[in-house]
Amino acid sequence: MLEMKPACERCGEELPAHLPGAFICSFECTYCALCAEELDERCPNCRGELLDRPTRSKAAAAKAAAKS
Repeated sequence: MLEMKPACERCGEELPAHLPGAFICSFECTYCALCAEELDERCPNCRGELLDRPTRSKAAAAKAAAKS
């Protein structure tokens, strides 16, 4: 299952799983839209492409959080 990290790894901005605006690389490094743009859509960890992270419904996000 895709790990939906709750915050940008660069600036700490909250990134709820049910809202758009997060970007991830293939290793699930997570960044907000502003940081992804400043990084030229390249992950600083692996140099992979940063793409829009999919969203989850609030119910699915809550269920996944309860399992953690």
